[in-house]
Amino acid sequence: MTNPIHRLTSAAGAFLLLCGPMFASSHSDAPLSKQDPQTNLTDVYGFVTPNNTLTIVVSCRPFSEPGDGVMYERFADDALYSINIANPATGALLMSYNFRFSPVASDTGNYKNKQTILSYGRGTAIGAITTVGGPQQNYTQTYSVTAVNASTSTSSVLGTSFTVPPPNTGSRITPFYNGLTASSNTPAAAVSGATTTAALDTYTQQTIFTAATGEKVFAGSREDSFFADAPAIFDLLNARILGPDGHGQTGNGVDGFKGYNVLTFAIEIPLGNLPAPIAYTDAFTGLSHGLGIYASVSRQRITLRSSSGDNTNSGPWIQINRLGNPLFNEVLVAIQDKDNYNRDVPTNDAARYAKYASTPEVAVLINAVFGTNLATSGRTDLAAVYIPDVLRVDTTTGAVPLIGAGGNRLSGLGGDTTNGKWSGWPNGRRLGDDVVDIALTAVASGPTYQSIFLLGDNINANDQTYNYVFPYAATPNAGTRNSKDQIGSTPSEN
Repeated sequence: MTNPIHRLTSAAGAFLLLCGPMFASSHSDAPLSKQDPQTNLTDVYGFVTPNNTLTIVVSCRPFSEPGDGVMYERFADDALYSINIANPATGALLMSYNFRFSPVASDTGNYKNKQTILSYGRGTAIGAITTVGGPQQNYTQTYSVTAVNASTSTSSVLGTSFTVPPPNTGSRITPFYNGLTASSNTPAAAVSGATTTAALDTYTQQTIFTAATGEKVFAGSREDSFFADAPAIFDLLNARILGPDGHGQTGNGVDGFKGYNVLTFAIEIPLGNLPAPIAYTDAFTGLSHGLGIYASVSRQRITLRSSSGDNTNSGPWIQINRLGNPLFNEVLVAIQDKDNYNRDVPTNDAARYAKYASTPEVAVLINAVFGTNLATSGRTDLAAVYIPDVLRVDTTTGAVPLIGAGGNRLSGLGGDTTNGKWSGWPNGRRLGDDVVDIALTAVASGPTYQSIFLLGDNINANDQTYNYVFPYAATPNAGTRNSKDQIGSTPSEN
């Protein structure tokens, strides 16, 4: 791709504001993923953090209802959740961090009391959970993390009994997630925005673990970090996305993901534990040095179902879902290849899926709806971002500013750079990067970028404030009060 960074920055004051279609990052990306929500990856975030670390945050299980008792959401115990480090130029796998979770079934799950209907609020005692795994927490899920070197097939176990915190059922069972209210009859909302580890809620603090090799890990329920007015877009471009000025940039859209939770697993890795930075060409700022990131989920080939007990799984692990950059499979890849993409590996992307980046259907749709004349072929600029589909992170820049703490939601389009590189997507991805606006601006402005057309969906921020320390994703919404319900409308955009 021709380096457009100078044109992008010099044209920032002359953006032509339009409204264009918006799409969920990867919440509904393929037919088979839709039927297997526990393994459906929604977002991958990767960014350089303080103390020479790389933080990777991965979410799955889209549209998790916070009040979905009595079981609430849990990680699949028969799946292998992987954070993969890859060659940023070729997509070749270098190493993986594999997360495996303990059983959830009645027979084999870690329940203190099987003579109750409650998973949380009654174990060997009734009441609020005051410490993770305490007597009021009936069910506790644990997990292991193993680092695997792809070239040598050697592995090292970071830990085998890390604990998942309880879900945020509400103020009566998990009060430490939530704020205080003037009336005991009014449920309290989740509190987020911690700037120090000590300011995180008690449950999150207690479930951040540091391995002997220096990695920090976390897994549990979190607020869905993605934001967009997907409902209006998929209602054939409902007029509310336009805003009163007709440009779709007023921020008055409705976040279709507000109030929902996801399951999140995250790791903070010392850069010294990772492969050395590899040279690659960044789509917007030229020669860079860093690593590629993608997540994947696998299940074993054979599942034997029983009428009298738990399933038995055997055979090799088969990949059933993967995710690198936001929007690729969901927005660009045609239905005929969506499931194929999820089963495939990044090294095959150039041969099998590059056509979807270089001839984006989304440009065809925008032209049809708005009468524009966006380029629908020859999009080497988009292929440079998406092929191979790994999230590329320049690991030599130093820590990047977070959204809400100096970072700009439009990354380099908003003048936000770190040591000459875009601070956010497509140089990694921070929580709060407005990947929809950035991607659609690229679709509308490339491949020449002589003029910059900033497309937006009229929703510019998450409904909940992120945390500013590991694991960064916001506190999970409470089952009894969250922003998608009338009673939970108080959290404001950050």
